[in-house]
Amino acid sequence: MNSATLSPKLQELTLDVEGMTCASCVGRVEKALHKVSGVSTVSVNLATEKATLTTTSDVTVDTLIAAIDRAGYAASVPAAAQAAARKSAIAPPWWPVAVGALFTAPLILPMLLMPFGIEWQLPGIWQLLLATPVQFWLGARFYRAGWRAVKAYTGNMDLLVALGTSAAYGLSLYQLFNQWQAEHHGHAGHGAAHFYFEASAAVITLVLLGKWLETHAKRQTADAIRALDALRPDKATVRRDGVDSEVALSAIRLGDLIVVRPGERVAVDGVVREGASHLDESMLTGESLPIEKHGGDHVTGGAINGDGLLLIETSAIGAETVLARIIRMVEHAQAAKAPIQRLVDQVSAVFVPVVLVLAALTLLAWGLIAGDWEQALLNAVAVLVIACPCALGLATPTAIMAGTGVAARYGILIKDAEALEVAHRIGVVAFDKTGTLTEGKPVLAAVHALDNDTGKLLALAAALQRNSEHPLAHAVMSAAAQKHIAPAAADDSKAVPGRGTQALIGNRLSYLGSARWMQELGATPDRHAELAGIAKTLEQQGRTISWLAQTEADGSNVVLLGLLAFGDTLKAGAQPAVTSLHALGVRTVMLSGDNHGAAAHVAPRGA
Repeated sequence: MNSATLSPKLQELTLDVEGMTCASCVGRVEKALHKVSGVSTVSVNLATEKATLTTTSDVTVDTLIAAIDRAGYAASVPAAAQAAARKSAIAPPWWPVAVGALFTAPLILPMLLMPFGIEWQLPGIWQLLLATPVQFWLGARFYRAGWRAVKAYTGNMDLLVALGTSAAYGLSLYQLFNQWQAEHHGHAGHGAAHFYFEASAAVITLVLLGKWLETHAKRQTADAIRALDALRPDKATVRRDGVDSEVALSAIRLGDLIVVRPGERVAVDGVVREGASHLDESMLTGESLPIEKHGGDHVTGGAINGDGLLLIETSAIGAETVLARIIRMVEHAQAAKAPIQRLVDQVSAVFVPVVLVLAALTLLAWGLIAGDWEQALLNAVAVLVIACPCALGLATPTAIMAGTGVAARYGILIKDAEALEVAHRIGVVAFDKTGTLTEGKPVLAAVHALDNDTGKLLALAAALQRNSEHPLAHAVMSAAAQKHIAPAAADDSKAVPGRGTQALIGNRLSYLGSARWMQELGATPDRHAELAGIAKTLEQQGRTISWLAQTEADGSNVVLLGLLAFGDTLKAGAQPAVTSLHALGVRTVMLSGDNHGAAAHVAPRGA
């Protein structure tokens, strides 16, 4: 259950609702909840199978669940439905659709052969044997759901399917019985009997296929939320009274000190109290390069710690973390109703009763006026089957769910359903640069050596970065592999938090890191005017510079050897996407927190 206080007397609740199959079901659940005293607003979404309510604080969850139960459906709080959530991550079973198709194919084959002038059909007994398991085994779910609706004095899509297919099956059974009677009394030869077993079996199989596709779509669109949720670790190391212990995330309190080791995910939002490191926050910001963090800096849960040990004071936990709020935004967008859905709900609320009345009128009109009760029954069955309101109930919410789910997987968060509905009127698109127009991961963009031996410089850099998990280290190793450069042999390699890495290569200490570290070591980059100018130009293009230095043979001084420049690369599809938007008359702009040079380097090609 998600609960958020909206005022001193109001609360927001979310319930999982099971058993809804059409828009009429949505209307009945909403009507049942509105009858509960203290409920002010209700929004039920068929695609997500969730009910979102605003109630007074004295309304209990048990009362709401009981109201839904009386309407013929089952409800539970999301916290109690974790097993169902895990189950939804598993692909829906396909075998009922496959079995239904296997049994139905021989029944509809004669109809497919008719355009070719081939008149053939299975004997009636074989049609009965094929249609019966489809009708009463695979179709049992429609009888159960329809019976629940009848007990609640309502109607739903399942009831229409059950009535329509049962009528077609029953009429066929009646015709088959008459044929047997005629053959038994020697009156055969008055024309082949008309059976409609293929109609009942085909309808059930097609509806089962629709249900499978719907469930499959729900599972796929929920992957985005599961992927975001997976960014939160289940446990964290807490330091209390000087003792470190691993506890569940739910046991962490505000003000707790969290120990985050290199390579671990940050479990909470907080402030760095001790240590220095680099954090990979690309999953939230799209920023490809790790962000340097020192004492007093804020960190976000879900980020990956780089090379240093951090002690973080917890400032936000649970539903108040940035990651939790992002997940909640995606869920609310998927559960929200678009303005057009209000019209759908109004129509579907009376749809099933109207269809049942129309089917009855069709039966009576054809039977009484034309006198052909067999044709009357067939026409009534057609009304029941064709008028199933599944499209009304599922089209809009499923489109919203699919749209928000796909967008979230690509890093686009849609605030609500209305925003998605009016997206066709967009005139200007603002792109973030990093991770949107660019790849969002660093690559080695340039290598400059003072002695012009870039191969040797890259071999030294690869030796220093061989055992590092830092994103820049991966960029160095990838570049070395592409150029078939083997890393030099290194010993005593270690990371220096906030500075870089160092190792003993041959009989010399080698260093790879920031300009500040080089100054501390005495290898000031500014002493080399040409290299400093190159570095300034690269930085204006948004590149991150790492300097490589090494001790002299006698170990007395540290001398600069060169630099490595890292940056992001433009995505292959960025320029075509922007060009396509321009062709549609949509203006594009680019927003970036980088300096003007870095933004200008990308903008002419990407936006």
